[in-house]
Amino acid sequence: MVVVVRLFPLIAMFLVVIFGFRKRLYARLLRLRPPQYNVTIQRRIPVTMQDGITLLADHYFPQTGKTAFPTILIRSPYGREPKDGGFGYLLTFFACRFAERGYHVVTQDTRGRFRSGGEFNPYFAERNDGLDTIKWLEQQSWFEGSLGTWGPSYLGITQWAMSTATPAIKAMMPSVTSSKLLTVVFPDGSFDLGLTIRWPAIFQALDRGQDVALWRGLLPLLRLEKKIAPAFTQLPISWADERALGQPLPYYQAWLANSNPNSPMWTQIAQDMQVEKATAAIHLVGGWYDFFLRGLLHDYMDLKAVGKPPFLTIGPWLHFSNAFVMTDSLREGLDWFDAHLREDRSRLRNKPVRLYIMGIDEWRDYEEWPPAATQVRYYLWAARALSVDLPENSSSPDHYQYNPADPTPAVGGTQFSLWAGPRSNQELEARPDVLVYTSAALQAPIEVIGQVKLELYVRSSLDFTDFFGRLCDVHPDGTSINICDGLFHITPDKGVCQPDGSLWIEIDMWATAHCFRKGHRIRLQVSSGAHPRWNRNLGTGSAFATDTRMKVADQTIYHDATHPSALVIPIVSKEATN
Repeated sequence: MVVVVRLFPLIAMFLVVIFGFRKRLYARLLRLRPPQYNVTIQRRIPVTMQDGITLLADHYFPQTGKTAFPTILIRSPYGREPKDGGFGYLLTFFACRFAERGYHVVTQDTRGRFRSGGEFNPYFAERNDGLDTIKWLEQQSWFEGSLGTWGPSYLGITQWAMSTATPAIKAMMPSVTSSKLLTVVFPDGSFDLGLTIRWPAIFQALDRGQDVALWRGLLPLLRLEKKIAPAFTQLPISWADERALGQPLPYYQAWLANSNPNSPMWTQIAQDMQVEKATAAIHLVGGWYDFFLRGLLHDYMDLKAVGKPPFLTIGPWLHFSNAFVMTDSLREGLDWFDAHLREDRSRLRNKPVRLYIMGIDEWRDYEEWPPAATQVRYYLWAARALSVDLPENSSSPDHYQYNPADPTPAVGGTQFSLWAGPRSNQELEARPDVLVYTSAALQAPIEVIGQVKLELYVRSSLDFTDFFGRLCDVHPDGTSINICDGLFHITPDKGVCQPDGSLWIEIDMWATAHCFRKGHRIRLQVSSGAHPRWNRNLGTGSAFATDTRMKVADQTIYHDATHPSALVIPIVSKEATN
């Protein structure tokens, strides 16, 4: 005890020194250029919208007599200051890092969230509120005309909502997000029950963490999964929101009521979110295991199609890697905003596309997405094999039964969950409703970069059913790790009917960049679902929101010379494949 007392002044002095150098320490840890300024923060600035609703904002700016700095606008429904909980701490941290390097940063609570007025209705107020906020910015004495936007997930949706309606935004950096909101709620024609229940439950937990100690605010989040689990088995799913949240949720009910992609709700969003109308310089940041990935890549292709030169960065992230995504997009964002708001391109990378190659843990730069590749077919064979050779004429089909009362579960992958991402699949593959087809051990590494597809010849005892495909990397010790996957939602008007009554379907298994190393095996899973990532198909064809009946599906997978079912992968490796 005496020693501790004697050492206390030294310990205190050490902590003071560390605190004084914390900004340089952050810069070193995050690989940022050194900070230039101290930062002043003005909290809770009222910004009045045209309809009279007041949204609150914070303003971060460098402590210097100079005011002519570019501005970065960040609009968030998750909290913007430390009193709002964990995300408020994060947003404050990142806003300070921008301001230290010569930027005005304005963070704002979106309508109906935290201390902003009005009612929160996802997306629909963001366009007008964003434009009204920009008008307010243009009236500020310190605003010098150069405006950028930044942020992940819903913060990226707020960027798309306003950027397609104004030329005021000069540069934007939306990360782990997309403008294609219909395909986020209804991936592959199914319904993402996991996302649509878990997301509002997180809002409810965040609200309970407001104005309390950080550790107390985390408790509702830690208990969230146990609380919402019963909602995933609830039938009808129109009651799932009440089961999870204790009351019906208007926007959840609106999603259920608008499952038709031609409904006015989705056509309005599609008209508003035409990315080709954005005039800003755009850098897209995504994750290979993020549920926004496919939409983000479509945004990239839409921009390329009209001759615009977006940057693209995709890392090994899932959606809940946001702290890592924000760190990377902070570093890239500083370079991006320096280039397009300050005309300083000295730190901008040479090639516009940067991909993380999983399997070898390597970043690599390309001129465009997707890089040139050879489409190679791995055919399904008897004895659950995969081969580049065509299957035999007499190969008997495989069968399994799908029971929606015990739906095939989602394991890892692109689901909106802390348990997304690469996971061990052995337990899943042991289920009787999952078929696996595996290649021989690879004699040389191969790199798969681009869109993965699965061509299947199938038959079902039901007119309404699903088929799910998943690509896995099987390690030498037998561990099977999921890489990418997708689902085909069968209705009587979908698929190509064959002369024998079977059906040809093509499953979009999304995109990846993965190296299968020498000695590893390529594996394909085939099943009929991944609940609740894709809501279980009850098999009746009735309205999915109100249906409570369930039918068991008897499923057949063909793989012979007449029905050459095949996994189609884009290979860029220089090595020959086995």
